[in-house]
Amino acid sequence: MNPAKTTIIENVACTMCGCVCDDLKLTIADGRVVSVSPGCSLAEPWLLGQSSSDEPSCRIGEQPVPFDQAVEHAAGLLMKSTAPLIYGLSGSSTPGQRSAVHLADTIGACIDTTASTCHAPSIVALQKVGESTCSLGEIKNRSDLVIYWGSNPAKSHPRHMERFVDAPGQHVPKGRAGRHVVVVDVKPSESSELADTFIQVDPGGDFDVLWALRSLVRGLPLDAAFVSGVSRQTLVDLANRMKRSRYGATFFGLGLTRHGIPHLNVEALLRLVTDLNQHTRFVVRRMRIPGDVAGADSVLCWQTGYPFSVSLNRTYPRYNPGEFTANNMLERHEVDAAILVGTEGVEKLSEAARAWLREIPSVILDHAGIGSFVSGTVHFTTAVYGIHRPGTAYRMDETPIPLRRVLDSALPADHEVLDAIIRRVKSMQKIPS
Repeated sequence: MNPAKTTIIENVACTMCGCVCDDLKLTIADGRVVSVSPGCSLAEPWLLGQSSSDEPSCRIGEQPVPFDQAVEHAAGLLMKSTAPLIYGLSGSSTPGQRSAVHLADTIGACIDTTASTCHAPSIVALQKVGESTCSLGEIKNRSDLVIYWGSNPAKSHPRHMERFVDAPGQHVPKGRAGRHVVVVDVKPSESSELADTFIQVDPGGDFDVLWALRSLVRGLPLDAAFVSGVSRQTLVDLANRMKRSRYGATFFGLGLTRHGIPHLNVEALLRLVTDLNQHTRFVVRRMRIPGDVAGADSVLCWQTGYPFSVSLNRTYPRYNPGEFTANNMLERHEVDAAILVGTEGVEKLSEAARAWLREIPSVILDHAGIGSFVSGTVHFTTAVYGIHRPGTAYRMDETPIPLRRVLDSALPADHEVLDAIIRRVKSMQKIPS
């Protein structure tokens, strides 16, 4: 027996987290990924589980059907709907996200991304007060102080420190040895063990600590001996360190949005960074978790003007988090049909929202295994962008990263399914394509 032909493909991008690391080397043999280098705890199991697929897979309920029949059924469901919802998009790519907006415009749907159950408070905060920001490359090349607030990158973004903190930069030639790393969180974590300084904040105390730091940065007195479990001296030392830094960077995660009034916590951090720019250069970035949720935000912004929770049911875009947010609309039974472009965000919906999702017709596009909530719907198994199809993913700093095809597959991509549904819906509406 002849050994399987082995192919090595370099500079492959991984979309398992917001880092979108694009320096991977994959070994392909017999239509499968057999090795990943350099790997991480997220990338390796995902990539090693990918293979070529020869047969398109569509079904209505549990019954396999041809692609055209599935498209016809999906279009029929949407034509009967008066309040459709499109949700997901963080596991897709720019072509799929753009087609999803086109479909929403065609059928007058609300469209929402997984950001609405994730970093929505952060988006609301930065819309209100702005954001001092930069690329991850600039942080790698310039920062001498890095703060992780409410984030555990060693687990959620395994190569983040390796690529942007530990690595030497143009103005930080010693890499990690030339940087001071601070972790601020409510409990110790894998990341706090790697930090130079760990500051433990009482749960729900982030706002008070951030406001105390703002006072110190502005030169105002702080009389309290402790603020939310943090001593006055610790806060004074941190404020002074931030002001003395040549270039400081703060990364914040969902830990900042789990207590109190989430968007006000984030707003306090954004305002602190603005204050620090009176003394030195300081930036702030969100730690985005799903692979292309930043891309979903970006595509919706340049297609509709808004990043998530957008309604197109009046032929023009309207934005209102809460009113047009997927979870809230499903809880209120304001949706009579759903198109899920990826199911990775469904587990974060409330039980009430998932219960209503099980009651209404759904069109599912996904490359992963799915649960019982889709029974009785139209389901399309799709190709994976960055594995079976080229595309574009946006890194957590909104930098677009090209995705390459590394395996063959006859499965359709998201945008191919959505475009076919759009054409069929328009033919039913007698609208020219």
